[in-house]
Parts: sequence; C-alpha cells; structure tokens
Amino acid sequence: MSDDTGFESPNAASLQYADTFAPEDEVLSRAREQAIALGGRTVSVGTGSILRFLASATGARHAVEVGTGTGLASLCLLQGMGPEGVLTSIDVEVDHQHVAKETLTAGGCKPTSFRLIAGRALDVLPRLTDAAYDLVLVSSDPAEYPFHLEQSLRLLRPGGVVAFTAGFLDGAVADPAQRDETTTAVRDLEREIQDNERLTQALIPVGDGLLVAVVN
Repeated sequence: MSDDTGFESPNAASLQYADTFAPEDEVLSRAREQAIALGGRTVSVGTGSILRFLASATGARHAVEVGTGTGLASLCLLQGMGPEGVLTSIDVEVDHQHVAKETLTAGGCKPTSFRLIAGRALDVLPRLTDAAYDLVLVSSDPAEYPFHLEQSLRLLRPGGVVAFTAGFLDGAVADPAQRDETTTAVRDLEREIQDNERLTQALIPVGDGLLVAVVN
C-alpha cells in the first residue's frame, strides 16, 4: 500500500506479522508473563529479535542495559552476544533483578556472563569505563533518555550501537497535540540523534518503536 508520498507503507497485519516473525522460546515467554504480573512494561517479540540480531551482527562482547526488568531483553542480548559476551544491566527494582537472574540462568547463561547492578542509572552509568562497550540498550524511564544518550556516547566504542525502546511512546511522539514532559523528552532525544553527525540512525517499527544509532 502506498501513501501520498509514493512510499510503500506496511499495513497493520504486515507489522504484526513482522513483530512475531522470530518466535521466542519458553524462557522468554515466561519472563514476559512475569513482567506483566509485576506491572512492568516489556519489549515485544519483534523487538527482542532485533536486539538479538544487533548483538550478533555487531559481534558485541560487552553491553550495557538500562532497565533490567525480568530479564527478557537481557536474555535476547546475551543470546546474540554468544558465549564470550558479558552484559551489565542496571535497574532500581531489586525484586525485578531477582527474577531476571532466574530468567538468565534458565536461559543457559553462565553466572560470569552477566552483572546485575541495583541502583539508579543516573548514578551508575557515570562510573562505567569510557569507550569500553559495543552496545547499549536503554529501556527505562523515557523522560531520562537524553541523559542516557549522553552517557551511551561516552561508553560506546566507534562502531558501537545504542538502542532505545519506546521510540513511539504509544503513538504520542507522532501526535503533535501531545506535549507532556515525557513525550517532549523522547522527541528531543530523536531530534538530537538526527542532528548528531557522529551517528547513523534508524527508527524501527517493531513493538513501541526501537530507535537505534551507530557511532561512526
């Protein structure tokens, strides 16, 4: 189907098909169910598959995740990173990280392949080493995304990738009538990424929108 610009636009059924194209295993499905039970948000099946793909395609060996949740996205990243990968994941909710540890263990991850840090990313990220990471995933409070971009660019090596979930923010970002603080923060983030000559970016229409950028 073409829009009025002449570009081909996928319909809702095609987007749904793409978002479930790479099915998740039982461990990931259970992590999703636990996240819902705890009242938290989680990435879609398609978003998880893109994260796994990015980790594999970049050959990521060291990654940072902001927002551990129940370990769904964490496991997707580690599955893509392979046996030598090490993930540092940060979350303020200790109870969620206990569940995440169970998820990663059930998913076959070695204890040495992940480090779960309980705390605020605003406090933890500045303590991590410059240019030491291949991939950063931010899946936390969208209002703090601009700060997380600043820290991600410091942490990533050239060729590294940063990814933000909630790039659509449930449709609010594309709606000019939405001007609340969180929506404005996500728009500011996307504009900053677009304007940064060091970055090559894309907004991938899976889940609630996965905003990704490569550091040139």
